[in-house]
Amino acid sequence: MHATEFQLPTRFGTGALGGCYAPETLMQPLIDLEEALRGAVSDPSFQGELKAELRHYVGRPTALTPAPRLAAKLGFRNVFLKREDLTHTGAHKINNALAQALLARRMGKEEVIAETGAGQHGVASAAACARLGLKCTVYMGVVDMARQAPNVARMKLFGAEVVTVEAGQGTLKEAVNEALRAWAGRCDKAHYILGSALGPHPFPTLVRTFQVVIGEEARAQSLEQHGALPDAVIACAGGGSNGLGLLVPFLGDALQRFAVEAGGHGSALGEHAARLDGGRLGVLHGCKTLLLQDEHGHTAETASISAGLDYPALGPELAALAMDGQVRVLRASDEEALAGARLLCETEGILPALESSHALARLPDLARMGFSSVLLGLSGRGDKDLSTYQSKLGL
Repeated sequence: MHATEFQLPTRFGTGALGGCYAPETLMQPLIDLEEALRGAVSDPSFQGELKAELRHYVGRPTALTPAPRLAAKLGFRNVFLKREDLTHTGAHKINNALAQALLARRMGKEEVIAETGAGQHGVASAAACARLGLKCTVYMGVVDMARQAPNVARMKLFGAEVVTVEAGQGTLKEAVNEALRAWAGRCDKAHYILGSALGPHPFPTLVRTFQVVIGEEARAQSLEQHGALPDAVIACAGGGSNGLGLLVPFLGDALQRFAVEAGGHGSALGEHAARLDGGRLGVLHGCKTLLLQDEHGHTAETASISAGLDYPALGPELAALAMDGQVRVLRASDEEALAGARLLCETEGILPALESSHALARLPDLARMGFSSVLLGLSGRGDKDLSTYQSKLGL
């Protein structure tokens, strides 16, 4: 990416989503971060080190795996899986975490602060900091710590301090709150590695910049291995880093793009984390976007079997793409996600993360719509969710 081509938008699409709603104490650190990002993307030495680390440490490029038995079961000609579950630490989060850790070191920071929901971003941040010799502190909700205990242990083994957040629902939203507060108090020596395409400018574009490697690889692999692009591309979507990472490189192509949100266990407010249908424009964690709110404008509680999708706001760029009709957003319930996971396990011998299982759950719908070739982003592996699978599926 050349400096002349790199744009750092503060707003996105319909509704002028995004922006920078931050306290005065964070404005200069955010300006410094924007300048550091501009410099990094135009610096061959930074880009060279990042590419080398992605190849030799992360394990990129990840495979584009045909899933013939899954395709035959659902009536597709082809189903291809972009295998982010095969990365070091087991999910797409390492792409962004490693890049931001390199950026933090470039800025002279000694410490990294991160938040995590499902634990994969926390693990990735802890691993990247161990790799680069940076101190790492991860904020995680008490509920998420209980349902993602293996990832808590992994973070600690990598040398990170894991701070329990007991406020509110004890999930991702509260973890972000505490991480932002911590950064505001230590921004002179600490960098905040935000894990999703959320937050005040420049974070949404920064995270997307470091995640589009997923879709860039998948698009090139489709053409190289199969001589054509798929009819549809589909990914799960919490905050949006995985969805944008896969879908953005396909925006100029004549195909359909889908993102799948968490439908939870019901349609009432507080029973799901589906923002497109039930959300209204609002500001949360520094950006204007689609946000689940009650009648008084207060941020609503959410529910999902997946810790990584259990967040009340959709990232501003992905929300804008959905509102502009470039990405179609669907939802999958907890039970549908469990069924999607079981189907992939039984047909292909691949255990997906609960997040990815939401995208898998909508594959039968895409078959009924008439798509014959589909590319699905497998955002992470399901080892972290094994206890949930055991209890919910009676294993």
